[in-house]
Amino acid sequence: MENNEKYAFLGGTHSKKFLFANVALALIYFVAISFFFQHGNIILFTALIAGEVFHVLQIIGYAMTVWNPVKSRRFNHSFNQNVDIFITVAGEPTEVVERTVIAAKNIDYKYKFIYILNDGFVAGKENWREMEDLAKKHSITCITRRKPGGAKAGNINHAISKTKSPYVVIFDADHVPKPAFLKKTLGFFIDRKMGFVQTPQFYENQKVNKITQTAWDQQALFFGPIMKGKNLTDAVFMCGTNMVLSREALKDAGGMCEFNIAEDFLTSLFMHEKGWKSVYVPEVLAEGLAPEDFLSYYKQQYRWTRGSLEVIFKYNPLLRRGLSWSQRLQYLISASYYLTGVVVLIDALIPLIFLFTGITAIVTSSMLLALIFVPYIFLCLYILQQTSNSMYTFRAISFSIGSFYLQIRAIIAVLLNQKTSFVVTSKSAVEGNFLYLSIPHIIYIVLAVIGTLVALSREGFSASLLANLSWVIVNIVAFIPFIAASAPEGFIKNFFVKYLTGSKKHSTSKVTNK
Repeated sequence: MENNEKYAFLGGTHSKKFLFANVALALIYFVAISFFFQHGNIILFTALIAGEVFHVLQIIGYAMTVWNPVKSRRFNHSFNQNVDIFITVAGEPTEVVERTVIAAKNIDYKYKFIYILNDGFVAGKENWREMEDLAKKHSITCITRRKPGGAKAGNINHAISKTKSPYVVIFDADHVPKPAFLKKTLGFFIDRKMGFVQTPQFYENQKVNKITQTAWDQQALFFGPIMKGKNLTDAVFMCGTNMVLSREALKDAGGMCEFNIAEDFLTSLFMHEKGWKSVYVPEVLAEGLAPEDFLSYYKQQYRWTRGSLEVIFKYNPLLRRGLSWSQRLQYLISASYYLTGVVVLIDALIPLIFLFTGITAIVTSSMLLALIFVPYIFLCLYILQQTSNSMYTFRAISFSIGSFYLQIRAIIAVLLNQKTSFVVTSKSAVEGNFLYLSIPHIIYIVLAVIGTLVALSREGFSASLLANLSWVIVNIVAFIPFIAASAPEGFIKNFFVKYLTGSKKHSTSKVTNK
């Protein structure tokens, strides 16, 4: 029963009628605001329409992805080949790595060779020698790089040159495999064109705090309906850990991509355009650690965003000749998700501009627009809940919306070709006050308060003010969990308690003086 609850994200279902209705409502809403309402300021209207085009494409893309998640694959339980198990390490705590080493040794498979890929020396970590001692303790091999380059991808490529088994398993230092890992994955390689097999990246520490829980809630949607749906079109991509690769396929793709911080995503694309296949196994076969603090979460999200956006701007899937059209669309849908930040900014600024200026994107004084929009947005949320088996929470949505600024930063970094180094996510909580990461959100709230006062003095409680103020409030409500997570535990509560207490004392003092 406990495992059923833990792994509930894999049990999502959906109604094709609801998926179709969601797409239909999205299109109706788009057509309505485009052609049936009076246009306001041309710049704001154009920005609004651009944002809605993005929303519609994402909704269609999601429906296409989850529409039919079942595809039969050949699997041979008796398939046996030598396998090299790589545990990538770059300064993680020794006790964390040892758990993974012990679990790797306990994988129920005879023809395996276990390696610690020790990047601690080139990364300047103090415990790099401990990895060599750990390998000796458990009678496995430690490959310590002495020449830097390529971060995690370079570490893997270096190990590939030192090993020879036809299949390679990759685990991050904190991802502890289950004994059945190879028995549930290796049999797919009976298909000689199978390039890699990916399994879920499950967080065993998801209950530690709100950050770990939210990080997992976001992952649950991806490793549940989205990755299962990508099986149909051979568009499953590698996710950095808990995966088995064909050495031949990896070499055919030029090795792990060393010039992108999301090396797994781009390497998958290169494999697919060479004609290699992939499969996602929707079963938790390893458990790892989610970031336990806001800063680590933020950095991880930035790294994923930056790496994925490079696929769009530098290796656009639509222009890759070796991919099928369904693969091109799937890669584009996945990578373009990180453009959401621009759309969130547009949707947040349009009502704010109205508060200060009275300028609108569209002109409407009726509730007709709301009558179209409300069913559309509620159906969107219902489908997310249905397909994720109710695992996609409000806080997960809030963090996705709240990440708009880091996504915009990543877009600028890609366009300006700024260098971004690969940073290993901390395996323990980093303490501190990270409110500075929420400054754009706090500024928005302050501007919203000032703008409301300006609008009230200009036109009172008009229908336009109430409509735009409602949108501002929705944005603020979405930002609040993100802001709260960036502050130290209890900081915001203590701040308001102190403020209110101070105000009360000040008031009492005035009465006494009288």
